[in-house]
Amino acid sequence: MKIFELAGTLRNEYGKKASKCLRKQDFVPCNIYGLGDNITFTVAKADVRKLIYTPDTMAVALTIGDVKKMAVVKELQFHPVSDECLHIDFLEVNDSKPVTVEIPISLVGHAEGVKAGGKLSMEMRKLKVNGIYTDIPDRVVIDVTNLGLGKKLFVSDVAVDKCSIKSVKEAIVAQVKVTRNSNAAAEEAAE
Repeated sequence: MKIFELAGTLRNEYGKKASKCLRKQDFVPCNIYGLGDNITFTVAKADVRKLIYTPDTMAVALTIGDVKKMAVVKELQFHPVSDECLHIDFLEVNDSKPVTVEIPISLVGHAEGVKAGGKLSMEMRKLKVNGIYTDIPDRVVIDVTNLGLGKKLFVSDVAVDKCSIKSVKEAIVAQVKVTRNSNAAAEEAAE
């Protein structure tokens, strides 16, 4: 898992009015909780752009005043219209306690079913895994080369080293759907 460096400032005022004032000054209100005391702080909106708008899952090395903590993003809140980041919750992590996070899925290879005229459909974008944050990969890479026409790849078919998968085992990760062209090709081959 990649590590993202982020600096924050302790917050003294709480509530809607204080948060609204901070957002007008281009700060994002944040909380960190988990192992120790809960800490409320702010970060500059420009500093968190590369953390929020990325497909990768990252560990965050937080520096809040003179306190240093390792964390992962637990929850993000966005404005429903402007899509502006309103609030970030961080979960403190360490090398001994496992954490559950969602990591992106990346499909590689050219599926056999696509060669036969089907269409590859990615049904799941992220996979929920549990493990020590240093053992969690940036993304899950799945080879779909052997996926035939009309076949499905389930969560139970995926393995992540040193982590347990918490997503529903019967959920479909990817499938090769039969198209009209692939039906016609199959009928011609049968004649």
